[in-house]
Amino acid sequence: MASKLDQLRKMTVVVADTGDIEAIRALQPVDCTTNPTLLLKAVALPALAPVVDETLAWGRRQNGARESVIAAAADRLAVAVGAELTKLVPGRVSTEVDATLSFDTAATVEKARAIIAAYESRDIPRQRILIKIASTWEGIQAARVLQKEGIDCNLTLLFSLVQAMACADAGAFLISPFVGRILDWHVKNEGRSFAPEEDPGVRSVRAIYAAYKSRGVKTIVMGASFRSAGEVEALAGCDRLTISPALLDELSKDQGTLERKLSPENPGAAPAIPDVDERSFRWHLNEDAMATEKLAEGIRLFAADLRKLHQLIAGKL
Repeated sequence: MASKLDQLRKMTVVVADTGDIEAIRALQPVDCTTNPTLLLKAVALPALAPVVDETLAWGRRQNGARESVIAAAADRLAVAVGAELTKLVPGRVSTEVDATLSFDTAATVEKARAIIAAYESRDIPRQRILIKIASTWEGIQAARVLQKEGIDCNLTLLFSLVQAMACADAGAFLISPFVGRILDWHVKNEGRSFAPEEDPGVRSVRAIYAAYKSRGVKTIVMGASFRSAGEVEALAGCDRLTISPALLDELSKDQGTLERKLSPENPGAAPAIPDVDERSFRWHLNEDAMATEKLAEGIRLFAADLRKLHQLIAGKL
């Protein structure tokens, strides 16, 4: 019998939530995604030593303020690692805009254009890249601009229906609702565990999926941030799922039957849809304590890891 991973691949595009080249080579996902947290781990890998060395050598040749050189070297490293990943997957590689720009539409647009230009200078077309942006109001409006320029966006740190519908309104290529982090919040605040079928993160993604499919929204739903294989299985059939190597390996060893839970033909009952003008967006997000807290926390964590990456590069320079 085919493994659950093989069965999942027949109904969902599987994305690797890692920058580990060896893991990607072994697990053969269609796409892969990165962020500062994953990049910190990736730079320690022997397989990426030549990429890191080239980046550092480039950084040492640059003039200007030290902090600017360090930031530029970090940007170059992210693109260099992304370029290596494009050699291993047939689909897309997500590359993240600095979390520190999450509340600045113009700066996010500028940074995204620079990332795409850096990839194109390496002969990697923009069609192979997704620009990863936090799902703040400002980030979503940046995606609106970028999508019109043919730069496809992955809206990340998404925890609520209003964020999802605003992303759809902006024409975002893809959204990444964070299943596990939603679960984390409810476990902490309610003091109990949840079975996969009642998991708040699973239910959130199912609601977004139903809202999109019932309205013909083309934006891709990619569940992310999984805590267990059970969460993954509960979303089998979702457009895409980005999964850690550990869970991919677990699914590859499980020979049980995987039931399809989501399908475009039968998306489930659509929830009430909130308005997505700025006032309504900010109000609905404010009323959702979980989404507000997890979005802010996620931005802080990504920003902290970006600072760690800068410190690492500074030490090596």
